[in-house]
Amino acid sequence: MIIPARNEALNIGHCLQALFNQYYPRALTEIIVVNDFSTDQTAARVLEYGNQCKLLNLSDYTPDSLNSYKKKAIETGIKFSTGELIICTDADCVMGPDWISTLVSAYQKDDFQFIAAPVKINVNKSALSVFQALDFISLQGITGAAVYKNLYPMCNGANLAYTRRAYDAVGGFTGIDHIASGDDMLLMKKIQASFPGKSGYLKDARAIVCTAPAENMKAFFNQRIRWASKMAHYKHPATFITLAGVFLVNSFLLLLFISCFFYGHWRWFLLLLAFKTISEYFFVSKVSSFFQQQSLMKYFPVCQPFHIAYTVIAGSFGSFGKYEWKNRKVK
Repeated sequence: MIIPARNEALNIGHCLQALFNQYYPRALTEIIVVNDFSTDQTAARVLEYGNQCKLLNLSDYTPDSLNSYKKKAIETGIKFSTGELIICTDADCVMGPDWISTLVSAYQKDDFQFIAAPVKINVNKSALSVFQALDFISLQGITGAAVYKNLYPMCNGANLAYTRRAYDAVGGFTGIDHIASGDDMLLMKKIQASFPGKSGYLKDARAIVCTAPAENMKAFFNQRIRWASKMAHYKHPATFITLAGVFLVNSFLLLLFISCFFYGHWRWFLLLLAFKTISEYFFVSKVSSFFQQQSLMKYFPVCQPFHIAYTVIAGSFGSFGKYEWKNRKVK
């Protein structure tokens, strides 16, 4: 298990405890935390667990002048690991006790070289967390369908696995190491190209990883802009067509909404909004049942107008702007 961590002193303990509680044999596991130039007590918290896990300080292996620290952290962790199956998660994630066993079983059964696995956002009392959870449910549904149908690479770095064989065969992050984001989907794209038909989405509730929502609107938009920033680097026709279609549809609806204040057309806007909401509702509802978050669906229609605006804003800034992540400004 490779866990990049930057300023995660409040979360890393929960993540490590969840890993220590796994049913998979401890003698066959290796937990490596890579401290990414943290300015808090992240390293000290990891050291409290002694030899139950290994701590690597990224500052010992690279200067603090990169554009893609997370890729370098994962690369460093892999370099000092010995296992055949590399499993990646984030320091602010927790998982059930069957997590490793389920991933390993899928690898052994299907001979997958890359496994994308489900991620769930926990909901607190804020409306923003509900919006994020619903948005993430939709993204996970699209991810599962895209990988299962072998349409285009989609995954989330909080929960994925790949073999050392595949990682070495594609040269790791070589060629994409200058891009701030994309330690997950861009690597998946490389592995899919070299090992066609050997990637899969693990639809198993035991493999779900849970993470907390972004704390505020600024953090949320920075996260989504970071995700959108890697899209320009895919150079994958199906991916481009799909993402461009989503962006254009939402842009049209947003422009139509704005024009209503000047020219009317409210009936057309409301009809299109209703059509979009209803057509997406049934798909998202099915996915929400897998994550046991069906209770959130009552908020789905209310979130739709905000989802349109956020998609356009994040997509625009992801393609042309800079963003801040973990107290770093990157492009």
